[in-house]
Amino acid sequence: MKSPARLALLLIPPLLASSAGRAEQGFITNQSSNSVSVVDLASGETLRTIAVAGAPAGVAVGPGGQVYVTSPEAGALNVIEGDSARAIPLGGGPLGIAVNPVSGAVYVADWYGERISVVTDGAVTGEVTVGRSPSGVAVTPDGGTILTADRDSDAVSIIDAAKLVVIATVPVGVRPFGVTIDPAGAFAYTADVGSNSVTVIDIAHRAVVATIPAGERPYKVALAGRRGFVTNSYGDSVTVFDVDSRAPLAEIAVGEYPEGIEASRDGARLYVANWFSNTLSVIDAATLDVAREIAVGDGPRAFGDFIRD
Repeated sequence: MKSPARLALLLIPPLLASSAGRAEQGFITNQSSNSVSVVDLASGETLRTIAVAGAPAGVAVGPGGQVYVTSPEAGALNVIEGDSARAIPLGGGPLGIAVNPVSGAVYVADWYGERISVVTDGAVTGEVTVGRSPSGVAVTPDGGTILTADRDSDAVSIIDAAKLVVIATVPVGVRPFGVTIDPAGAFAYTADVGSNSVTVIDIAHRAVVATIPAGERPYKVALAGRRGFVTNSYGDSVTVFDVDSRAPLAEIAVGEYPEGIEASRDGARLYVANWFSNTLSVIDAATLDVAREIAVGDGPRAFGDFIRD
């Protein structure tokens, strides 16, 4: 494993907020420091740091703005409440997480088991058996379908959200980790750690339609406009691909060991959590340049959807 490195912050004027309302905030899980940094993404300022036990890793934002964080080492789901976190015991190794955009139900992948826990109103209300070592979780925009990247099964489970049953299993690349669904709910993208690729799944037809080359050890995909961006954890880079042609376009150097990635709501910027550099790299989606680096806590993972409006 590489030793952590510190990057000097670039003295660049703050980026503008993406809307006339309040600036978007990033909730960055810092696994090594057992904390979450709440960052004003327009100014780059850390607004507060929240203590979260158990090596926090996964993060998701609900439709009402509620923020959820997983703690794999504590076997818990945390609800961020102001400057503190309230833990909901789940057992196992909670990692990937997603929130149903319609119902608000929270879906948590158990890395050590073969299950997805369903949490509603602070209580576990259901469970779904999936493949081995589920990592990433995503939900279609209509709230009807859940997808999990089952890393050690080399597959994605497609789940009926109403019935909580697996309706299909789709083989993908080797060791899929992150899974991302496009805004139309038509296609899903897995970052395949073991085969250095991105697999594209047609959700309705439950079939793989393309495989896109990525860099070394891809972790998660984000979408902005007609482009996809995938973090390459061993490559210290982000691969950019065209969503329509599914061809690689560029590779962008970022911080050391990039993992979590998400686009701003307007698609103008990408935010990349660099686990070993303790920074967020901010990528201009139009020019594909790194516009700035934002300092966060120790060991940022930010695995999931970490931006709140």
